[in-house]
Amino acid sequence: MGTELRRIREQAGIGGSELARELGIHATQVTQMESGRSGISVERLRTIATVCMCTNQPLIDAMAAIATERGKGWWEEYRNTLTTDFLEVAELEGHAEKISFCNTVYLPGLLQTRSYASAMFARLVPPLPPQEIETRTVFRLRRREVLEATPARAFIHEAALRMQFGGPAVLLEQLAALLNDSERPGLSIRVVPFAVDTFPGAGENLTYVEGPAPELDTVQMDISPGTLFFDSPANLAKYRTIFSSLDASALSEEQSRDFIRSIMKEM
Repeated sequence: MGTELRRIREQAGIGGSELARELGIHATQVTQMESGRSGISVERLRTIATVCMCTNQPLIDAMAAIATERGKGWWEEYRNTLTTDFLEVAELEGHAEKISFCNTVYLPGLLQTRSYASAMFARLVPPLPPQEIETRTVFRLRRREVLEATPARAFIHEAALRMQFGGPAVLLEQLAALLNDSERPGLSIRVVPFAVDTFPGAGENLTYVEGPAPELDTVQMDISPGTLFFDSPANLAKYRTIFSSLDASALSEEQSRDFIRSIMKEM
């Protein structure tokens, strides 16, 4: 919300102090709204849109819906237990209109089995205490609930299908679960084999979350120290192009199921 408010103001060429004068508030209140440290009413939001000459009605309506939200998500139960990164990812997924994954090293978190997720957390250095591993695993499994109502597609590189976390038995169980998930309505799973000549976005594990308006889309990237989020127009355009290329180069859903079965047979 704060990011988009700032963009709307900047696109209009209006300074923070000027906007504050138009609204009859102190400049620090504008700063607090744009940094996400304070909420905003729907009335003030629409006033800002008018002052800034923003005619993007779908965006304003989507932001107004965000402004009226009052309930807390299930992830808030973990506010004092897990780091902010975990909660922000769950919140992002919880508000998604559609989710797209691009994974090169491991399978998407929403598609992981308990054993696979637990093995991934157990590999961290320095090692986590058993209770911390269990908490993170349970949290990751609970995130899967979003797939019941949110369309999703996953582009999974062959490397991620062969990477073993926890050993062969864990991977076989995970691949079998992946096959079952591939039959779920609203979920598309497609493989990018080693044989593909060019793989866009190679080396990155990405999640592209579509919001109620294109401007509210967000890209999440997993890195060793934590999680990165991107939402600038330039970054969104870049990753839309990457996913468009993946859509053109990946195997079909049925071919992908056959490919996963062939890996299981090899094992």
